[in-house]
Order: sequence, then structure tokens, then C-alpha cells
Amino acid sequence: MIFKDRVDAAQKLAKKLEWIKKENPIILAIPRGGVVTGDVIAKILGLSLDIIVSRKVGAPHNPELAIGAVAHDGSFFPNSELINALGIPKNYLDEKIAEQMEDIEHRLVKFRGRTDYDIKNRTVVLVDDGIATGATVFVALEWIKKQNPKRVIVAIPIGPRDTIERLSKMAEVVVLDAPEAFGAVGEFYQSFDQVEDYQVAEIMSSYGFRPKSLK
Repeated sequence: MIFKDRVDAAQKLAKKLEWIKKENPIILAIPRGGVVTGDVIAKILGLSLDIIVSRKVGAPHNPELAIGAVAHDGSFFPNSELINALGIPKNYLDEKIAEQMEDIEHRLVKFRGRTDYDIKNRTVVLVDDGIATGATVFVALEWIKKQNPKRVIVAIPIGPRDTIERLSKMAEVVVLDAPEAFGAVGEFYQSFDQVEDYQVAEIMSSYGFRPKSLK
């Protein structure tokens, strides 16, 4: 399945999520691309939107290679096979996790104006514009579950079949396509432009947040 852009993917995803409106869920999007997707879904279904920032931890000498991901509370989802294969020491992980936590807090304030959440007993729909390894989604799920939500659903347009199967063991998953052959998320979009910080801030402002970058 090929999408025109994030709006097209979100519109299709919203159709598969209409049934959840009765639970008045909160859409929790992963910046930056996921916020565009989440915004379209939230507006179509008349729901509220928030974000969760999770960041990948890169390997030594190859920061693009994710050896795990971290959430703002320090929750860490490791790629254990890679960590063991590369012999990555604990002190490296601790250092990088601390760095990413600082960056995450900065982004939360930049995009939301605050770092507190209240999703206890809420139905949460975690949204991104697609996943590959899924590390940032997995760690976001771990954090969400610690907040004692009523129900958790992961909604994404596209993701590799093996990752979707792993996600399904942690939460309900709504996905439009899960091909076995998978390279990068952008391959499934005709237009996959980078989403800028100011765009995320503008979207969050429309939901009543006071992003620092817009003050």
C-alpha cells in the first residue's frame, strides 16, 4: 500500500478507528511525523491530541543504528541482540540514556509547554506515521502502561509484519498494511517531507497547549 502523504494515510486510518469514538480516547502522537498523522485523526474523530516524546539511543560510531529507545521517565527499551553483539558497555548506555532524557524534556516543553500528563483510566491511542524497528513505539508503550490507562491501542499506517506481531503482544494494534518486505517508512509514501518543530508547535497550540517555541 502506497500513501500520497501523511494526511492521506491518517484519513484512511481514521476510518478504521471510528469505532473507538464512544470511549472518548486521547490520541497520543510521536513527534514529529506522527503528530501530523495524529492531528488529522483527532480532528476527523473530534478527539483530543497530545504527544509523547521517545528517542532512540544510537550505537557508538553509528548514531543512526538504534540499540534501543528511551522515554522521558528513563524507561528504556533495549535492542538486546544488538547490544550483546556489539559488546556495548553499561556506562555507555547510562550516559546516552541520560542525554536523551534531557533532550526529551526539552522537546516536551518546546512542544507542550509542560512535562506533566494525566492519562490514568483513559483510553489511549498511540499514533505514528509508520514504524520500522518500533523501538520508540515500544518504549512509549511501556511508559503509557505505567500510567494505568483504561485501554491502549497502537494505530499506524504501515509497519513490517514481524514488528506488528511483536506489538500485538503488548497492545491492540490497528494497522493499514504490514508487508513482510520492508525497508524504510518513507518508501510507502509518495510525499514524506520532514516535519519541522514549528509545525508540531502550531498543531499542539491548536489543542490548547502553550508550546515554548510559540510564546
